[in-house]
Amino acid sequence: MRTATGLVLATAFLAACGGDRAGGDGTGVSGAIAVDGSSTVYPITEAVAEEFGLETGGDVRVTVGVSGTGGGFKRFCAGETDISNASRPIKESEAADCAANGVEYTELTVGIDGLTVAVNNANEFAQCLTVEELRSIWEPGSTINNWSQVRAGFPDQELALYGPGTNSGTFDYFTEEVIGEQGASRGDYTASEDDNVLVQGVEGDPNALGYFGYAYYIENAERMKAVGIDSGNGCVLPNDQTVAGGTYTPLSRPLMIYVNNAKLQQPHVAEFVRFYLESSAELVPQVGYVALEADRYQQELAKLPQTTGVTQP
Repeated sequence: MRTATGLVLATAFLAACGGDRAGGDGTGVSGAIAVDGSSTVYPITEAVAEEFGLETGGDVRVTVGVSGTGGGFKRFCAGETDISNASRPIKESEAADCAANGVEYTELTVGIDGLTVAVNNANEFAQCLTVEELRSIWEPGSTINNWSQVRAGFPDQELALYGPGTNSGTFDYFTEEVIGEQGASRGDYTASEDDNVLVQGVEGDPNALGYFGYAYYIENAERMKAVGIDSGNGCVLPNDQTVAGGTYTPLSRPLMIYVNNAKLQQPHVAEFVRFYLESSAELVPQVGYVALEADRYQQELAKLPQTTGVTQP
């Protein structure tokens, strides 16, 4: 997984070898593919794009932005991008924007995330938090700024919060599941649509509490601590088993890409999407998320419009 260092990251893949393309007919595919959206989904799409560049005999340039799920949908529904990374489903207002601009799309689930709450390695007391405690910390109007206010017995120590910005699907999901209303949150915290910025904040601040995608925690697990979540059935830490099995609640969630159906008429886009779904079972775990069951990827592939150049199962 590469580190995201700006709002737009681009990786160019120029295939120099003469192997078969993803379609297997020996002819090259070429063109540009623009992707933007969720920083949580970014590592998956980047890994797929890199492998696609190695496997194809064509010349395909894939650019991947990290403007957040909301920012990605703005560009996608304006017709500026081919694919939108998303860590939550598209909102009704965003779907209306797409419809107004004539953008028809297909939603494809590519993996599962266990949104992770984390603290600094120096924190020896916050090993588990209840959903109610998380709500009291993050709800609008909260004045909690000291760990002693979170739970009796916690030390008299400053509490510093790190979380996604309002364009992030992670922000939308967390607020809906923890606060009970999407977008409802206190605003006095260090915010970023880039999960790497949040990771760096938690790693460097002994008073920190933050939340971000599971893959970003896995990559930095030695430099911070995951907090178990108690939603009423005891404390559960995020791991591959609890995330896939649904016991890590309420912070397990699907990760998706949205594909512009019109752009799927272009062979290089169709081949990339097919390759994405066929390689996700292997690549999703490599970047730190949980893959779907193998047959689920075939089901996702079958969602694509029959008029594309994608081979149907």
